[in-house]
Amino acid sequence: MYKIKFNIWGYFVSTFVFLIVFGAFLLKIPSAYKITEFGNLSFIDALFTSTSAVCVTGLTVKNTSNFTYFGQLLILFLIQVGGLGIMTITTSIVLFVKGEINLNQRLMVTKITDLFGMNEVESILKYIILLTFIIETLGALFLTLGFLLQGEDIHSAIYLGIFHSISAFCNAGFSTFDNSLLNSNNLIKIVVSLLVILGGLGYYVIYDIYRNINFKRRFKTHTKIVLITSSLLIIFGAFIFLFIAKDMDIMDSFFQSISARTAGFNSIDLLPLDNLSKLTLLILMIIGASPGGTGGGIKTSTFFVATLSVVEILKGNNKIVFLGREISSNTILRSFCIISLYIFVDILASLVMTFFYQYNFIEILFETTSALGTVGLSLGVSGKVDNPGKIILILCMFIGRVGPAALFLSMIHLEKQNLITYPEEKIILG
Repeated sequence: MYKIKFNIWGYFVSTFVFLIVFGAFLLKIPSAYKITEFGNLSFIDALFTSTSAVCVTGLTVKNTSNFTYFGQLLILFLIQVGGLGIMTITTSIVLFVKGEINLNQRLMVTKITDLFGMNEVESILKYIILLTFIIETLGALFLTLGFLLQGEDIHSAIYLGIFHSISAFCNAGFSTFDNSLLNSNNLIKIVVSLLVILGGLGYYVIYDIYRNINFKRRFKTHTKIVLITSSLLIIFGAFIFLFIAKDMDIMDSFFQSISARTAGFNSIDLLPLDNLSKLTLLILMIIGASPGGTGGGIKTSTFFVATLSVVEILKGNNKIVFLGREISSNTILRSFCIISLYIFVDILASLVMTFFYQYNFIEILFETTSALGTVGLSLGVSGKVDNPGKIILILCMFIGRVGPAALFLSMIHLEKQNLITYPEEKIILG
């Protein structure tokens, strides 16, 4: 028989749908967009921008500079709420107002995090809100200094510092500059990189580090996996860019390696890059950030578990063990399921885009991967496609933010737990 559980994923997905549609109507307010020679902002472009902001992607069909200050603040609001998640924000508000949250709210947060127990939910939520405020404030202060050194006046520097700090920590990749962070000084690049890393690691990893420092508790295996994998990926990407890509110094190499997995800022022009560098960007975009973070992709822990599983199977082991801890078969199955769904959606979206448009396939694949990974790096396809292409990319950004598995679970309205065991049967593979 099957035990039917409360469908938390349906609530999780529907909150993002609501926020995206709500944001699109807000951006359609006349005072939010500057009327240019290309006319006013169409609803599909407002929907695309709202989806990109809520899903913290950074792909644009209209330059952010074309929006008024009011419109840019609306985008910033959508980035912040989308990065934290409506569920986290509303539950945190209830917690701060009432001083406690009910069992259903604890269950929802625990189910989404899938790492800490219900007794830790209140501490985690308080920590998330406080951590976000502290990091974004410090980031804004250092970025303000960076923009002052770049020649901006004090008012512009403060505004740019706040905007880019929130955008970077939420891994959104939105910039008020049409060329992103090209020609920015090293202080700006370093601060943005640190903000992107912190946002991409995930709140739960940072919370676990905080627990270890203050309460001398052992790091969770998840934290160790995320820290190791993230470090190796940053070094791997930087090494490729530094020694393969032309005209990329060590600062830009590390910046692009960090940004490619989750944020979408670029400090160089991507179009002239060679195919190996673009392939490296694709790999980093597919892997993405870490669970509980503000980025997308299959996630670092998923990539690590799948890779370790393949290595151990090739070595003849029938159990996957890491640092003295066995990884459950359910976790391994889920990791391969997430990767399979992600690749399937990415290829399907690329094929549909190829049917509509005759662009270079690597450019189309790069764009759909960027959208699905909620990265925001672009080779220019987003700005050239018409409505069918925009809709495909909107769907990719949405699926990438909520996760293919979460979307599927929300659509079938129930999550089943099989309580019956069956005899095992061997099947020939390979």
